[in-house]
Amino acid sequence: MIQSKAKSEVIEKRSLNIDIRAYTMILALLGIWVIFTVLTHGDFLSSRNLSMLARQMSITAILATGMVLVIVAGHIDLSVGSVAGFTGAVAAILQVIYHWNTVPTIIITLLVGFIIGTWQGFWIAYRKVPAFIVTLSSMLVFRGGILLITKGVTISPLHQDFGIIGQGYIPPSLSIALGVIASLAYIIIDINNRKSRIKYGLSVPSLSIEISKIIGVIALIALFTGVMISYEGIPVPVLIVLVLVLVLTFVANNTTFGRYVYAIGGNKEAAIYSGINVVKTNMTIFLIMGILSAIAGIVLTSRLNAATTSAGNLFELDAIASAIIGGASTLGGEGTVPGAILGALIMASIDNGMSLMNIDYSILTIVKGLVLVIAVWVDISTKKRG
Repeated sequence: MIQSKAKSEVIEKRSLNIDIRAYTMILALLGIWVIFTVLTHGDFLSSRNLSMLARQMSITAILATGMVLVIVAGHIDLSVGSVAGFTGAVAAILQVIYHWNTVPTIIITLLVGFIIGTWQGFWIAYRKVPAFIVTLSSMLVFRGGILLITKGVTISPLHQDFGIIGQGYIPPSLSIALGVIASLAYIIIDINNRKSRIKYGLSVPSLSIEISKIIGVIALIALFTGVMISYEGIPVPVLIVLVLVLVLTFVANNTTFGRYVYAIGGNKEAAIYSGINVVKTNMTIFLIMGILSAIAGIVLTSRLNAATTSAGNLFELDAIASAIIGGASTLGGEGTVPGAILGALIMASIDNGMSLMNIDYSILTIVKGLVLVIAVWVDISTKKRG
């Protein structure tokens, strides 16, 4: 009885910390949007720019959804940008040089990502080489691999149907239908979560607060859908991100694998003594990261309609920053997939807003670096107070 009560208190505290951090990040995002809206005389909030912002953040968001699992487990992956660039180059070569159709090109590219994830997972999980070293090595290997397979030249153009992946839009009518489906899905998930918390004796908000939250989320979904269809519709890359968020959030919160990831990051020794297969879990984490890097590479190459030698450069830093800004702890054991998406949106908003203001890229890089340092400092300071 005492252990059950203690466990409930820990869950409550963790849930409260996540909520506070999420609301803080939302307020920070709104503040950034207000500042850039004023400085750009309203251009930042135009439907065209918001659509571009959504597309701009999609690649970082795809990488961040996997990076948050890596960081939660107590690892780091410095190779995702190079792997995305390499797998994107593989897709371009298959289409341009070997004239493959889009579907087999995507399948083979994802398979390449799976193999890369297997390679990295083998060294990290089975040979106990630190992830930092393995992925740093892979970053150099695949950055050189891009130059090798492209022979240092840009490879283009790709097939028109392949370009839809990174450049296409969902028609307005279908976008509205997706918005309705998303709203209904949120209501069902929220109700189930409330029932689950009541079942295990955890506190829940009052019904009026719960209803207000649901209405607020539905309003945001409607606003997002309305803004997107006022331009051309929901971008296809954004739809890919939303699907990945739903899948990986379910995996993280509702599967044995997800619980193992958090347990390993929270206390690896305790996880081992509890009978958790740490080796298998770590292997799976990097398999997922390899596939997600390939998906990001496909979207990137499709968006550019070409494979370039610099593709994916420094993407790993944006992905890591997004995960940490979104609440992933550098000490492991904490972080959420939606939080990583919020972090990616903050990073993309800074990038987009400063670009609209024609601020030099060097200044943008400095600002993003400072944002990352502050995010890590806040994370460590919070842990010390706890």
